[in-house]
Amino acid sequence: MPLMVRVQVRLCVFARRRSIPALCRFSKMKAVSMPEIPDGKPSSKIILPRWKAIAFGLFAWLVAIPLAHCALPWAISLLTPRYGWTEGSPGIWNLFGLIAVAFAIVCLIWILILGFAETPEKVELEWNSSFLLMRGPYAFTRNPMYVAELGLWLGWAIFYGSVTVFIGFAVLCAVINFFLPREERALEERFGEVYRQYKRTVPRWLGKVRR
Repeated sequence: MPLMVRVQVRLCVFARRRSIPALCRFSKMKAVSMPEIPDGKPSSKIILPRWKAIAFGLFAWLVAIPLAHCALPWAISLLTPRYGWTEGSPGIWNLFGLIAVAFAIVCLIWILILGFAETPEKVELEWNSSFLLMRGPYAFTRNPMYVAELGLWLGWAIFYGSVTVFIGFAVLCAVINFFLPREERALEERFGEVYRQYKRTVPRWLGKVRR
C-alpha cells in the first residue's frame, strides 16, 4: 500500500456460484462480509458501526487525500523550476496534465459514492481490506484507488512541469508495486477462489477485461 494516509472502505460482493463471469460487473450483487471463525479467543479487531465508518471515511477523503495528493505535489513543485510556465502561468502543454487530474478525481468520486452507498452496518477496520468490491470501477481495474492516485501525481507533474513531482510519482509507483503483491496474497488467502477468479477476469491496472 502507498505510504499516504488514507482510509479505504471497500465492499465484499460475492456471486452465488464459484465462477464469476465477466459480465457480473453489470449485474446486481449483494454485499456480504466474510464469516467469522470462532477460535475461543476474544477478537482484537476494531469494528465500527456504519455511521462511524462513513464519518471516518469522509475525513480521509476530504482531508487526508487532498493533502497527500494535491497539496503535497503543489508544495514540492516549488522546489524546482516549473518547465513550460511563463510569468506564473502554465503553458498550453502543461494544461494537458489536467486531463489526468480530472480523470483521477472522477474515479475517486465514483469510488466514494459506490463505497458509501453500500457500506454495511458494521465495518472491520484493518490494514488489508475486509471487503471486496467487484463492480463499478473495480470491474475495469482491481486497483482503481491506486490508479487514481497515480493519475493525480502524473497529472500534477505535467501541469506544474515539475521534475520533483514526477520523481514523487515514480516513488509512489515503486512503493505501490512493492506492497501490492503482498496485499493481493492476503486477499487471496481471505477470499479464496472468489478472488482468484476475479484476478483472472479483471486486470491489476488498466487493460482488456477477460471474458
